[in-house]
Amino acid sequence: MASVKRRYSKEEFAQRGDAIYESAVHPHLKPEDKGRFVALDIDTSEFEIDDDELAACDRLRARLPDAQIWMVRVGSRYVHRFGGREKRTFSTPFPDARQSLRQMK
Repeated sequence: MASVKRRYSKEEFAQRGDAIYESAVHPHLKPEDKGRFVALDIDTSEFEIDDDELAACDRLRARLPDAQIWMVRVGSRYVHRFGGREKRTFSTPFPDARQSLRQMK
């Protein structure tokens, strides 16, 4: 499959994608869609939702071969997150560092 050439700058692509997600997609989402992927075309506002991001893209691309696809993960600011989150442990009885500092004064 040939790749589709981007027709917008990165900034405009993101602005259009976020705006369409909020106005055309978000109102149709259900609570059980949290964590699923939304592939949306920023030219037509058409979209597909799936647990698998490639499946969502493939279905959208089958309907719209020249789609400009913006990906969103429902309920998250990120589609993917790189790096882990380390669980912090504190040796003091005060888990909040600011609280610890206030107690020391």
